[in-house]
Amino acid sequence: MSDLAIVSSSPHAHSGSSVRRIMLDVIIALVPALLVSVYFFGWDALRLTLACVITCLAAEALSRKAMGRNLGIDDLSAVITGMLLAFNLPPTLPTWMAVVGSVFAIVICKQLFGGIGYNPFNPALAGRVMLLISFPVFMTRWSEWTLPSPLAMDAVTSATPLGLVKTTIGSTGALPFTFDGTTMLQLFVGNQNGCIGEVSAAALLLGGIYLLVRRCITWHIPVAYLATVAVFSGILWMHHPQQNLPPHFHLLSGGLMLGALFMATDMVTSPVTKRGMLVFGVGCGILTMLIRKWGGYPEGVSFAILLMNAITPLINRATRPRVFGAPKGGKKQS
Repeated sequence: MSDLAIVSSSPHAHSGSSVRRIMLDVIIALVPALLVSVYFFGWDALRLTLACVITCLAAEALSRKAMGRNLGIDDLSAVITGMLLAFNLPPTLPTWMAVVGSVFAIVICKQLFGGIGYNPFNPALAGRVMLLISFPVFMTRWSEWTLPSPLAMDAVTSATPLGLVKTTIGSTGALPFTFDGTTMLQLFVGNQNGCIGEVSAAALLLGGIYLLVRRCITWHIPVAYLATVAVFSGILWMHHPQQNLPPHFHLLSGGLMLGALFMATDMVTSPVTKRGMLVFGVGCGILTMLIRKWGGYPEGVSFAILLMNAITPLINRATRPRVFGAPKGGKKQS
């Protein structure tokens, strides 16, 4: 039968995009952050990235074969999961732990739910949180800085900026450093402790702009997320500047840029409507700041996005557009 005789449902126009094309664009967008991580962390950045990517590919192929499905690794989604998981790991993490996290992310958080398009939670973030809960000592062990030490401090530190702030305020009630122009520049380019792929806001913004230009993501979630964090932290800073750092510190430190641009925007686990995306971004921002300020962890991005992933179906339902011609409220007209 000719293809012209096949009747299918709308839409009949195709954008020319594909899962593989989108995933390839995301990989390209992550390259600047990967190069910066190699510059600052050296072999450890490559070691963790290769371990996570190779394990994710192997775990996806083996689990899909065991479930009687095709291998499915040619769509490159497993590569993205491996890169994002590695970007959320500290440089000193043992390789075998990265392998465990990768298997958990692919098999438990993705394939058991049906594979790409069916997972309710971001696999890379779920893998990171599993490792953080299971191996908290290793997941919070950072490199020691020498020349130059981060944040314009004289003493060598092995803490992240967010961790240093939370620990110092909890013990002394005062901020551990002054956030000036030099400190801001160091955080922007990546001269700070942290997970290997989150340290450079400049590299992540470059990748985010590429995704926006390629229309792989829209502005709604990143802008809503970053703006909410800026407003929330700005209110805290204006109310009590002796114990709170300004908004640009929160925007440039931790995993906020990585989360807002590359993980909260995941097509599968985020809302599909524009209003829903804004609600999702605002919710991520509020939860991130609540955890950073009053939670037990100095960072809150991973938990915030996963919690919002859980209510994404409810957001989609609440923001679903009214069918053209249907009465408001869904009631039938008499």
